[in-house]
Amino acid sequence: MTGTVIVCEDLHITLGSGASEVHVLKGIDLAIARGESLSLVGPSGSGKSTLLMALAGLERPDTGRVVIEDTDTTRLSEDALARLRGRAIGIVFQSFHLIPNMTAIENVAVPLELAGAGDAFARAEEELREIGLGERLTHYPAQLSGGEQQRVAIARALAPGPAILLADEPTGNLDGTNGAKIADLLFEAQATRGTTLVLVTHDTGLADRAGRVVRLQSGRIAGDAAGGDSQVPLAAAAG
Repeated sequence: MTGTVIVCEDLHITLGSGASEVHVLKGIDLAIARGESLSLVGPSGSGKSTLLMALAGLERPDTGRVVIEDTDTTRLSEDALARLRGRAIGIVFQSFHLIPNMTAIENVAVPLELAGAGDAFARAEEELREIGLGERLTHYPAQLSGGEQQRVAIARALAPGPAILLADEPTGNLDGTNGAKIADLLFEAQATRGTTLVLVTHDTGLADRAGRVVRLQSGRIAGDAAGGDSQVPLAAAAG
């Protein structure tokens, strides 16, 4: 539970080319401890989602490096990076990204099967029941509400037991009540499983639940401070 699990060193990322080229990240230095909860905040275009994708290995830096569990991911091949991501990193997106022609349990079982787990469906069912979707195992995404779809996505991300959970605007497509329930699930996973949680959000209430809030401005870190009380359930506050 101790030690540093993520390190960024002098990270620079440019997106686009020619006239549309944008220098998005401009020398990011950041260390995140194992088991820590951290929110990335800042205005649109500040680079927070790009930074999250760099941590996931889904954006390659121009210069600098990202170290995950003592592995310099910038030196890995795409195949090796995919294996590391499958083992160590769970990702939750704003738009759920469930496979539409697969049931809830199949969506959760897929990454487990890819990792070679022989009990993929049993573990998928356990994850879904744990987050209150035991009656939705055989439902397809189109048969689920937005909140239920995001819970499936969280179960899928957590099922392989990753050390790191990355969430990009996880409540952005949900109403206040469902967003609060999703927030509770994320922080509960961080607290009970010892998972390192890094989330991007525009929601200041959600951001302040993290133990640490890092503010980005124009591709640079403009602030790094302790967050608020991450133990107060937003769902309860939402009533």
